[in-house]
Amino acid sequence: MRYGCQDRGEGEGATPMTKSQTSIATHYHERTKYAPQTIAGKNRNLDWASQPQPYKEYKIGTHFDLKPYLPAQGNDPAVREWRRLSQFLLCSYGVTAKLPTLYGPPLYLRAAPSAGGLYPGEIYLLSRGTQQLPPGLYNYQVRTHSLLQFWSSDVWPQLQGACFFHPALAVAELALVATAVFFRSAWRYEDRAYRRVCLDTGHLLGNLELAGAIAGYRPCAIGGFADAAVNELLYLDLEQEGAMAVIPLLEPGQQDNKEAWTTALPSQMLTDIEPVDDGELLGYFHWATRIEASEEAPTLAATPCREDKYNFPFCLKVSTKTTPIDCGPHLSVLEKTLLRRRSTRAYSGEDLTLDELNWLLHFTYQFRDYAPQQLDGSPDFFALDWLETFVAVSGVAGLEAGCYYYAPKAQELRQIRFKNFRRELHYLCLGQELGRDAAAVVFHTADLPKAVAQFGDRVYRYLHLDAGHLGQRLNLAAIHLGLGASGIGGFFDDQVNEVLGIPADEAVIYITTLGRPRQDIP
Repeated sequence: MRYGCQDRGEGEGATPMTKSQTSIATHYHERTKYAPQTIAGKNRNLDWASQPQPYKEYKIGTHFDLKPYLPAQGNDPAVREWRRLSQFLLCSYGVTAKLPTLYGPPLYLRAAPSAGGLYPGEIYLLSRGTQQLPPGLYNYQVRTHSLLQFWSSDVWPQLQGACFFHPALAVAELALVATAVFFRSAWRYEDRAYRRVCLDTGHLLGNLELAGAIAGYRPCAIGGFADAAVNELLYLDLEQEGAMAVIPLLEPGQQDNKEAWTTALPSQMLTDIEPVDDGELLGYFHWATRIEASEEAPTLAATPCREDKYNFPFCLKVSTKTTPIDCGPHLSVLEKTLLRRRSTRAYSGEDLTLDELNWLLHFTYQFRDYAPQQLDGSPDFFALDWLETFVAVSGVAGLEAGCYYYAPKAQELRQIRFKNFRRELHYLCLGQELGRDAAAVVFHTADLPKAVAQFGDRVYRYLHLDAGHLGQRLNLAAIHLGLGASGIGGFFDDQVNEVLGIPADEAVIYITTLGRPRQDIP
């Protein structure tokens, strides 16, 4: 099976293309939906013998062990720099627990969540040349919390060219690239895995943003880059993996003009769609969302900042304004939260309070209120204006059960349906008890055709990256408050809109369940 970017031509043996009424992003979304009448065909016995390893192990290169720098020690500048980098990577994607399994090697849990614990993501570090890290390419070896330099040369000019000379790369000395090994997720989730790969990468980007604040970096996410150039720079297997985001690491004082910098660029909108067999769609779609190398960056159509989309007449409106969550002195509480985060396995069914729900939404969306605590008041997203948020409330004391639209600019919940949806949520989430027993379930949605009209098909990546980023902030806020959270990427797509009363033009991107965890489940 092919999963990465490959050249596809119209020469001998090429499959004839067909003109579609929709773009490949809409085609992929429709084709990978779960529906009650077809879900039985999606269930298959997994071949555990072929389960891919969830991390890379480079055998040759220069090894830099980061573990000795985790304890705070001394005032030596070189040690402080190693400490920052070690803390940053650990809080972003490091191993936080080791669990035995019935079959095969243990499961290494990470600071960022992953669907099915499959961890498709890899982190590469590129150095321009610092006192600690010579110029070259490094892979973060997650199991050993170390960096492995596998290529020693000046790679920065190539990275700049691949990112169309983004301003952040003119001043940064280090950059990360988040990549994905697609088969790690496709082994279980098949073609729909691309959704989960992008969501998992979004979880990582959320962690990078917050861990950067702790360690004194300012990660600057770049979603628009020349795919083939970045993949080749990292020596990726072009049929199995691909770059998802480039993240220069800025120092304090280097981001004065950051809010004017572009994070996302458009791709083509592909309507000449090849007939693609099941099992090949993921790779074909990723290839179709590529950006080609050129001397100038593609032009993105400007759009005005959008207001809250839905303001239903005569609906109940509930303010969600509240005070910020306290992240602790020097963000120490946030650091502990990152390292002890776990996806909740079961809820008790008990109510949340309205104050708790307000804090969850506030930390997730009201970024500027956290700037006084040294968090980024304007974190990087790619297509955030196209994401909408709906909350199905089943058990929040002081709030009537029903489905609400969350208006982040007005900071209020606007009720669109009056009903307790516990039974329906159990059904919509494929029979998972997490949906039934959660006190509230957050749905991220997007008007996909309109988003594609602005960004091209690459917006499908951007929307899922952004939804994963928001989902991770919900996760961390819940853990901080002693609550539970768990993301769900498998659901009956169309039935969500029908049951909850969400407008039909909103494609469901991600679901996050929230509630009180059962105490008898570790």
